Amino acid sequence: QVQLVESGGGAVQDGDSLRLSCAASGRTFSNYFVGWFRQAPGKEREFVASQHWSGTNTFYADSVKGRFTISRDNAKNTVYLQMNSLKPEDSAVYYCAARTSGGSYNHWGQGTQVTVSS
Repeated sequence: QVQLVESGGGAVQDGDSLRLSCAASGRTFSNYFVGWFRQAPGKEREFVASQHWSGTNTFYADSVKGRFTISRDNAKNTVYLQMNSLKPEDSAVYYCAARTSGGSYNHWGQGTQVTVSS
């Protein structure tokens, strides 16, 4: 069974950086896409970034392009989201999720809170 565990959230100031981690287990992920999503209070969950486990097919939401970077460490089965130049509007619960090629995101972590103060 696929298990995803996020960590690295916290409370930071406007302009600071954070790196989120998503530790994946329970499966060989070579054919998986991993994505980061976020949900702010009162808003719907939105896509942030995704990447195939091979490191190809990388996509970002326009709102984070140039500030966030998704990467992974295959040896550690861990996906990262490096977030730079954080803004208050980036405050949300961040989730990592996984799907197979052609499938929908059906494996989710529990989320990690990111709060950015001005």
